[in-house]
This record gives sequence, C-alpha cells and structure tokens, in this order.
Amino acid sequence: VQLQASGGGLVQPGGSLRLSCTASGGTFSRLSVGWFRQSPGKERGLVAALRWRNSIANYADSVKGRSTISRDNAKNTAYLQMNNLQPDDMAVYYCAATTISTTTSFTNSWTSWGQGTLVTVSS
Repeated sequence: VQLQASGGGLVQPGGSLRLSCTASGGTFSRLSVGWFRQSPGKERGLVAALRWRNSIANYADSVKGRSTISRDNAKNTAYLQMNNLQPDDMAVYYCAATTISTTTSFTNSWTSWGQGTLVTVSS
C-alpha cells in the first residue's frame, strides 16, 4: 500500500487545517488508518487512528475535542481535521495504514507510511 499525505502548511494559532491521506495498491476499506506526528527531538506519536472494523477512533489526549479523523472509502482517502491549532501542534504529520483492525499507538504495528506533511503554527 502506498500512502500520499497532503494538506500541511502555515496556519496562525487558533486556525484550522485538514490533512488528507490517499492510498493506492490495497483495499482501502479494509485498512485501519492513523495519523502520527513528529517534531524535532521528539518521538513519533499517535495523533488519531481509525479502525477499519466498526470505525472506532482513538485520539491523543492533546488533540481530543479539537480534531476529527474520518475516511471516504470511495475516494481511498483518510482525513484529519484539526481545529484551534497551537504552536505545540507544529510537527511533520505522517499517515499510516495497516490491515490489522487497530488504533494502536505502537508504530511498529503500522506497516505502510506516507511521506509526511509539515504543519507550521505561527503568527
């Protein structure tokens, strides 16, 4: 499975962004999808994930209530809507996928990764 992430950019504090992750080469409806982020000097961590079975979502505490993960199986695309962005949200965001029905934060469980898209939050 190949993943292509897009939608990053520069946003002011309090602003919003929607990231997209388009998949090819697999059965998208049978893929769990996740968004991770990594900033300099920090480990890559889970932002949000969506299981392919039952569409159960999991969010990091730091984004809960202001982010929404969703998917459009007809477009082979997953989305991460992020609102009220703050400087702490600034990072490279990666999408990931796996055939396991999971929302785990364990990066080794995710078998496919996109190239990353940079989110910069600054006034």
